[in-house]
Amino acid sequence: MEQLLEACRKGNRKAQKELYQRMAPVLMGICRRYLNRREEAEEALGNAFLKIFTKLSDYKGNGSFEGWMKKITVRACLDFLRARNSPFAQEWEVEVPDQPGGLDEAEYLAFLIQALPVGYRTVFNLYAIEGYKHHEIADMLGISEGTSKSQLSKARKILQEQVTQERKKS
Repeated sequence: MEQLLEACRKGNRKAQKELYQRMAPVLMGICRRYLNRREEAEEALGNAFLKIFTKLSDYKGNGSFEGWMKKITVRACLDFLRARNSPFAQEWEVEVPDQPGGLDEAEYLAFLIQALPVGYRTVFNLYAIEGYKHHEIADMLGISEGTSKSQLSKARKILQEQVTQERKKS
């Protein structure tokens, strides 16, 4: 991997393509957690890779390279959301669809998370999946810590209600 990174740092297009092909599926998964539409996720992924390649000289080998790339990708998604206007400026009406056929419980939970309003989903992903603290989320999103906590609480409540309803159906 170090040879690949060094070639990328030197601007080797073949190495950059190889790194992209290796990491794009993983990073696209992150983008899809934050952005519902595939086109938006692809745009955020492209922005993330642009930042990765331009900031590659900043990566000094401290910590996981994949983790470094994931952080850049999360920030690219947040930048995309911010550019579309703040998802936290309004209350959301939540309409959660019924469980599509053929999904197991984990897949259904992922489906429910994706169906959350963008503000709830963003905070839930940052807190529960990425592991950020509320003060970090507040800084990243330009919201108060209380708003972050409130968005997470509402997301959890919706998810719990939907899972409970689905279990009652079974």
